[in-house]
Amino acid sequence: MQDYLYSLKAQGLKFGVDRMRLLAAQIGHPERSVPCVHVAGTNGKGSVSAMIESILRAAGWRTGLYTSPHLVRLGERVQVNRVLLTDPEIAAYVGELRPVAERLAAAGGADDRPSFFEFMTAMAFLQFARKGCEVNVIEVGLGGRLDATNIVDPEVSVVTSIGLDHTDMLGDTLESIATEKAGIIKPGRPVVLGRMPPVAEAVIRGIAARCGSEVHSVAEKFGGDIARYPQTCFEGDYQRWNAATASLAVAALAPRWRLTPEVIARGLGEVDWPGRWQRTRVGGRLVILDAAHNPEAAGVLDVNLARLVAETGRGPVVVTGVLGALRARPLLEVICRHARELCLVVPKQARACSHEELESLVPPSFSGSIRRSTVEELFPGPDSCAAGGPDDAVVVTGSIYLLGEVLARLEPQRGAGQGRLQDF
Repeated sequence: MQDYLYSLKAQGLKFGVDRMRLLAAQIGHPERSVPCVHVAGTNGKGSVSAMIESILRAAGWRTGLYTSPHLVRLGERVQVNRVLLTDPEIAAYVGELRPVAERLAAAGGADDRPSFFEFMTAMAFLQFARKGCEVNVIEVGLGGRLDATNIVDPEVSVVTSIGLDHTDMLGDTLESIATEKAGIIKPGRPVVLGRMPPVAEAVIRGIAARCGSEVHSVAEKFGGDIARYPQTCFEGDYQRWNAATASLAVAALAPRWRLTPEVIARGLGEVDWPGRWQRTRVGGRLVILDAAHNPEAAGVLDVNLARLVAETGRGPVVVTGVLGALRARPLLEVICRHARELCLVVPKQARACSHEELESLVPPSFSGSIRRSTVEELFPGPDSCAAGGPDDAVVVTGSIYLLGEVLARLEPQRGAGQGRLQDF
């Protein structure tokens, strides 16, 4: 079964919803059996999804949460009341779905064989329906309009942010990317907008108007004073924007969901979502894990690193690895404004920048030391960090796949029993 999943992954990305509709029809449309909130956006959609789920669970509802990618374990993508999909369940679903996929391919050709992401999406919908979920939070994989998750008819659609990322598939302007993200809007269903450039917001508002969908904007509701924004257990002003987006999303749900201000505050205070400016101690040293894999996220990282320097009185040691030069360039420009040492690593992904590529993108003005390394060298064990010296703060940032590799070293129990599946 694992080999079959690997074969689907090797086929690469298949953009479009037609195959997903065919697959869902063959398995009885499980996505229609549970109400959902649908979340898209360039950045913040994982955090906002986790916040919405936490609020709904705090109200006593049985929740399904579908996100991607995972950090360490494949089952992280599909959670019921934050309980991960297990290896035996994954194997059972592959066994159930594989004959369906092969029938579709036999009838329509190889292009009708569902992709890896479509397989995972079908698993999520089946799991949520069979486990008696009462409400699901579904994160878009890529874009929105043509994403496999876009077969749902959500109670609320959420667009967390708009920035330049995946431009090869979504377009190279904010307007084109906003159009793709706004493709999740459904007629007559409310839309919640997080923080985004005015040109992107105008596009989404236009699409919402044509759909007869009421728009709720974080900027309009809370204004520019961050002190007015909801508190959350995460660090950073951007997470307060995410918390505001999540609170508006649940407020847009019907009254029957019983989402009072007290429930919202409790859910935001209890949310768990690793890898977002996550502080931990490794051998007594401060290590911060933060996924920042595109230009918009690099801007947030810039603010956080400046605050860290002010807090500690010195530049941190930064461990980074990135997928693609377009993402690496703005990230390294930010990192090099604050770091005193760079540890460059290559995540175990086909699109990862090599050491040579990363070195070529380091600004000439950077005067700190640069070290080629590996995750295994830098984190030899759960309680050991070999980056920098004992008094240095260490920031691990860049690709979420890099963070997953580091967390697997620091928290071996995360990957226990996962075998090859953890490599997805």
